[in-house]
Amino acid sequence: MSFEHILFSIDAGVALLSLNRPEQLNSFNGRMHEEVQEALRLVRRSNDVRVLLLTAEGRGFCAGQDLADRNVVPGAEAPDLGESIERYYNPLVHTLRDLPIPVICAVNGVAAGAGANIPLACDLVLAARSASFIQAFCKIGLIPDSGGTYALPRLVGMARAKALAMLGERLSAEQAEQWGLIYRCVEDAELRDEAIKLARHLATQPTYGLGLIKRSLHASLDNSFEQQLTLERDLQRLAGRSEDYREGVSAFMAKRTAQFKGR
Repeated sequence: MSFEHILFSIDAGVALLSLNRPEQLNSFNGRMHEEVQEALRLVRRSNDVRVLLLTAEGRGFCAGQDLADRNVVPGAEAPDLGESIERYYNPLVHTLRDLPIPVICAVNGVAAGAGANIPLACDLVLAARSASFIQAFCKIGLIPDSGGTYALPRLVGMARAKALAMLGERLSAEQAEQWGLIYRCVEDAELRDEAIKLARHLATQPTYGLGLIKRSLHASLDNSFEQQLTLERDLQRLAGRSEDYREGVSAFMAKRTAQFKGR
């Protein structure tokens, strides 16, 4: 399938989805949203995809919403931004967060507005040293969306979350790593290679179990201790019935490399 605003491919268990409107800093318009949704549907339906890698082309990761795609002419009826969020952004971050496989995000250059929060719905975020994260919403009278108001306080604490959201200051990739907002900051020239290397490694691992790890960690944010212990029991039961668990134990006993299938 061909796309206009994204690049999409599947190779060796890794689905690579790259935003491709570089002249607009990969800001979202309706068409790009629809193409991303279609690519994610292909990922969900495929039995061959073990890992998703999300990144972007050009000098920036994503500048958020393409404001040229919004009607803000004086005297015109105000656009319904809530409809856009419900139709596009919320389904996007829900899908990234809930995919039962590892999701890696490689952030190149500026990540602003929704573009700063979409990576936070992914599991492992690598960022180029020159990359930056900007909660730019406050500069045009809006609030952080795409899960920003949920993720930021949990990742960096309420005080820093409020500062990022209310001041809209640039947060460097190095500072984002130090604050725990992302997994790792890497040199610019190494970003794509490091992200692909990580994705290919994970694609050889017991990805069914990794999906259960995601599910358990996400639930822990709202569960009580007792609820989490119960969930661990239930998910471990599922993991223990998987082909990957059987293969992992068999390979360990035979002192050979396991051949996991993600089932």
